[in-house]
Order: sequence, then structure tokens, then C-alpha cells
Amino acid sequence: MVEFKEITSRTILTLANGSMDGSRFTFTLNPYVGCVFGCKYCYVREMPAAKYREAEWGEYVDIKTNAAQLLEKEIQKARKKGTSVSIFMSTATDPYQGVEAKTGLTRSLLEAMLSQKNEIDYLMIHTRSPLAKRDIDLFLEFEQKIIVSMTIETDLEKVRKVFTPSAPPIPARLATLREITEAGVPTRASISPMLPLSKHIARTLRGVTNHVALDDFFMGDGSRGRRTERMNIKKLYEQLNLLQWFERGAYKKVLVLLKEEFGEVDVFNEI
Repeated sequence: MVEFKEITSRTILTLANGSMDGSRFTFTLNPYVGCVFGCKYCYVREMPAAKYREAEWGEYVDIKTNAAQLLEKEIQKARKKGTSVSIFMSTATDPYQGVEAKTGLTRSLLEAMLSQKNEIDYLMIHTRSPLAKRDIDLFLEFEQKIIVSMTIETDLEKVRKVFTPSAPPIPARLATLREITEAGVPTRASISPMLPLSKHIARTLRGVTNHVALDDFFMGDGSRGRRTERMNIKKLYEQLNLLQWFERGAYKKVLVLLKEEFGEVDVFNEI
């Protein structure tokens, strides 16, 4: 049972970590606190705000009801300071988890950004939810200032069901990514963190997007793999008899396949 709670937030934009995604982003934006997808490998589980909360990760979602109003003010404040406004939405929640269909919170944030479009340098929307296609009309208004990044950490449903049983199925994500791409919105598939994959992954992704990113636990959890070790993710690989996929450097064999199809690949490990 998931507990939903409306909250009033003091701020909505957070200064981004300088190493995040190649230092491209100046701010992160999380419309919600918590995430119903509750992925077993999610690094947020090991962050203080989640670790010391009574409810388990995946069992609560706080809705920042005043997020859009805050955003307009904080964009203006950043610009007055001469700060670039490049936003990563989201780093610690999914902006299109199920409750978004009811609240429309993420959509209201997009509308707030578009009302100040000239002040926005860039926006990345990072999700794994098919609900994202609802907002194609707004995505298009950003033109080339946006990219929609769909997490597809594996193309194997049996693997997805072990690591992210509450998250949307892979076929639904692929179909959504294709629809957004074909609408003319810049997109990418994000293999992040990389889970065991099939040899067809590159060809599959090439059919739904023109860009791809690759990441693994050893850099992607923000602590060079230490958070992942504390969550004992390695045991899940052992259960699947796929321990070779948990080795440092395992991503390199996937990188070869991706480069054959895409040429350029964003690799967080090589930043």
C-alpha cells in the first residue's frame, strides 16, 4: 500500500552535482519525494532522506503541490544571478509515475518552464513511464531545448521482473519512446544502470531512438558502487546465474554493440 501525501516545498530547483551527466546540468528538479516503482537497485534508497524514513522505498510519495509556483520564481532568481538554467528532471523520483496522471504536477512544471522559455537553456526529462507520451504536445514546444530520456536498463522482461517488478514493462517503454521520437521530439534510451541484456539490444534501441546512454552501478549510484554493495544487489545476479554481468567493465561488451548501431554513445563511466 502506497501512502500519498501533499506537501509544501521550500524550494524546487537544486544545484546539480558538477560531475552529473558530464556537467551539462546546473539544476535538478524532483516533482515528488519517493517513487512507487521502488526499483531494487535505486541509489536513493541509501540516501538519508529515504534511509531514515519509516516507510520503505516504493511505499510513499510526497506531492510538492506548490512546485510550479516555486519554479517560476527560482528560474527568475537564477537568471538574475547570471546562472544558466539547464534542468535534469528527475534524479530521485520518476516525474511520470502513476500519481502524475491524477495530479498533473509534472505537466504544470513544463507549462511553467514554457512560460519562460527564453530563460531555459536545456531540459532533460528522465523517466521509465509510458505516461510521458501524454505531454508530447508540450515537449514539441521546447524544440531543441529538450531531450526525453527513457530508462531501458534491460531488454529482457525476466530480468526486469527481478530488479524492478513494479516498474512498467520494457515493451511499453520501447513503444512510448518510439512514439515520442516519431513525433519529432529529441529522445534517447538510457541503459542506466545496465542490467543483463540480450545481444539484440543495440538493434532494438536503434528502432526507437537516435541516441543512447550507457551507465553501470560502479559509477551510476554516485558512490562508485558502494551504495549498490550496501543494497546487496550482487545477490540478485547470483540468483539469475548472471554474475558475469556484475563485473567492473562488463559494460564494454555492450558498448561495442551500441557503437556499431549509433556511432556515438554517452558513457557515464568514461566522463
